[in-house]
Amino acid sequence: MTLPSDPANSTNPFDYPTAPTQPISYDESAYEPPLASFPVRPVEPPRRPSGGGAGRGAIVVTAVLAAALAAGGTFGVVELTLPAPVPVATNAPAKLTSTSTTVPTTSGTANQPIVQIAAEASPAVVTITDQGSGGFGRNSGTSIGSGMIVTADGYILTNRHVIASGGSLTVQLADGRQFDGTVVGTDPTHDVAVVKITASGLPTVTLGNSDNLQIGQLAIAIGDPLGTFAGTVTSGVVSGTNREIDVQDVVTGRPVHLTGLIQTDAAINEGNSGGPLLNSAGQVIGINSATDSSAEGIGFAVPINIAVALLTKAEAGQATTN
Repeated sequence: MTLPSDPANSTNPFDYPTAPTQPISYDESAYEPPLASFPVRPVEPPRRPSGGGAGRGAIVVTAVLAAALAAGGTFGVVELTLPAPVPVATNAPAKLTSTSTTVPTTSGTANQPIVQIAAEASPAVVTITDQGSGGFGRNSGTSIGSGMIVTADGYILTNRHVIASGGSLTVQLADGRQFDGTVVGTDPTHDVAVVKITASGLPTVTLGNSDNLQIGQLAIAIGDPLGTFAGTVTSGVVSGTNREIDVQDVVTGRPVHLTGLIQTDAAINEGNSGGPLLNSAGQVIGINSATDSSAEGIGFAVPINIAVALLTKAEAGQATTN
């Protein structure tokens, strides 16, 4: 292949090499798409000023308690991988072997356990709005989290950090009804709280057993991420058990050490706090509580057996609300 002449010494401005006489082949399998990296700043959950309504479109202030917040803000890098080039077909396109022109009468959801679990549990998952709370130690604003109805007469399990700032509580059911909520029990050591609404005949979740969980078993999270997408369902597995993390108390700002947590890779976002983590039988095995904001696919839930102890005391009128 002839190299182009030096433009500074050429008398012909169009003195470029001629095309090679042999075609050049390229090994497409060796192609590596470039990576583009963009710095990302940590985003503080938005809040609304006090005095405003908490509507369904409100964005969360304190929803999921991020484990990384105890160490302060961090910076991360997002890597975008470009799609690989699509190979050019050299043969005729494949044809379907079926000759039927009948349109299927179902959506293909039969016998899918997650579909069934979501249908049964979602009516008992609620959105809890704490008006006048700041979340993470602030004094004004509105925070939104999730909860689950555990008794037909209105006892609800959630996270303490969802209701800890002491604002007036509004509980919105999946069917759109709203009730005033009252905190009747808290356990700061395990980030659990019990809220009571005055109602009867409510849908409820089924509580399971969080002892002897198996790594890799199905885990399904339901909640209201961002306080906007009520009834959102995500799924994954139990990634670990008996985990320990440090989080920041939403009122005092001091670190709190949580132990015995369930780790899951089911997507948990701000607003999922207080919602249920379920097993393949549709039973609640945990309360979604925290996510590691410095990583993806690392969320934590309080084992349901810990929460049941507080629930029993609250129903008996013996629980504290500190």
